[in-house]
Amino acid sequence: MSNIPEDLRGPILIAGAGVSGMATARMLDAVEVEYSLVDDRSPKALDVAAAIARLDHYRLVVTSPGWKPDSELFEQARQRGIPVIGDVELAWRLDEAEVFGPRRTWLVVTGTNGKTTTTAMLAAMMQRGGFQAEAVGNIGIAVSDALHSRDRVDVLVAELSSFQLHWSQRLLPDAGVLLNLAEDHLDWHGSYAAYAEAKAKALRGPVAVAGWDSADVRELVERLDLAGHVIPFSLDEPMPGAVGVEQGNLVDFREEEPVVLAPAEGIQPAGPAGVLDALAAATVARTQGVTPAAIAEALRDFQVAGHRGHVVCTQAGVRWVDNSKATNPHAAEAALAAEESVVWVAGGQLKGADISDVVREHGHRMRAAVLLGQDRALIAEALNIHAPQVPVHQVDEQDPQAAMARVGEIAQEIAQPGDTVLLAPAAASLDMYTGMGQRGDMFAAAALRAGASIASTERPQR
Repeated sequence: MSNIPEDLRGPILIAGAGVSGMATARMLDAVEVEYSLVDDRSPKALDVAAAIARLDHYRLVVTSPGWKPDSELFEQARQRGIPVIGDVELAWRLDEAEVFGPRRTWLVVTGTNGKTTTTAMLAAMMQRGGFQAEAVGNIGIAVSDALHSRDRVDVLVAELSSFQLHWSQRLLPDAGVLLNLAEDHLDWHGSYAAYAEAKAKALRGPVAVAGWDSADVRELVERLDLAGHVIPFSLDEPMPGAVGVEQGNLVDFREEEPVVLAPAEGIQPAGPAGVLDALAAATVARTQGVTPAAIAEALRDFQVAGHRGHVVCTQAGVRWVDNSKATNPHAAEAALAAEESVVWVAGGQLKGADISDVVREHGHRMRAAVLLGQDRALIAEALNIHAPQVPVHQVDEQDPQAAMARVGEIAQEIAQPGDTVLLAPAAASLDMYTGMGQRGDMFAAAALRAGASIASTERPQR
């Protein structure tokens, strides 16, 4: 295709033969650009040593999100003057050049927590507003696949991680939102400052939306001199130029008079985190011309995705909630803040994050804690120091199913009517599980077994 930019005409080396890498390969196939895959774990790809040996053959390296910046392959590419960009950046450049038809509108959602829910809400609002919009990126389909799909999408509502933003250089979204910031993925980025700066790339476009209830977001916005550029959203009553909550409603006060968008009550997921996600999505949608009625309809019908605050069951007055997606302390804190009395199920890989603040702030909500996984002892230590009144039960089983079954048994014994058994691990899952989805599914199975056991004991004798 003649409109492919010269520097993207290949040959291209794609780092990673997983979901993102294969989506990039399909996109390059669609435009007939030569490429090779490199991945030590895939028989379909070159291994890293072989790729390095023939690196001079390539004009560009396109990486999948998980590859660390200090990988030897990238260091060798830099020494040879070969650019390294991300898969989303490549998609952006091809779309900007209108390789796949008229350029799309890009709405980017990022933050430490709430990305998937906000992205899904925003896509629903845009669709209700009459746009051909789709959730892409880390939710829905890959950005690359959306670009060359036969069914054209005019608005890409893209959930992007800090990894994808790190590898983005020219990406300039039409609107971007930074939901919140807390320590996460420090082992990948090397520092919290580098992580935050990657996230801030979402705010470089003409419309920038920022979560003002996050102190670290406010500090970052001020440090980057973006305060006059961003639209703040908050749970507080909105000041002029902002979006917030007033008298039980989401309210847009960006114009001369406040505009009621939708009721705050009934938003899923329940609690402050769900309302903040709705505020973020509504703020971006309003900048794109979506009406309050369309926003209200989208929120009214919105259902939270699995593992993000899903109520598995309620038995004998006890709710069992799967928030396996709470893979860092900040996400766990948001989940805990929505509850009054919890049996907290936590543990896994903390990735160097500090759990102390979560325990200190929310220990008073905990009837008990049931801990499993690699860093359970670190969480137990934090509970002992900052919430010594909370009984702690550690599960030592290493088999993932057996461990979660034991969690269910302990939680069932402890929980009382009015409690929530809350899986909000504050940690990653890969020490024991294939991912947060499997962890959540096994928790749900344990919850349903506990519910069935309770129902059995309550059944009257004949």
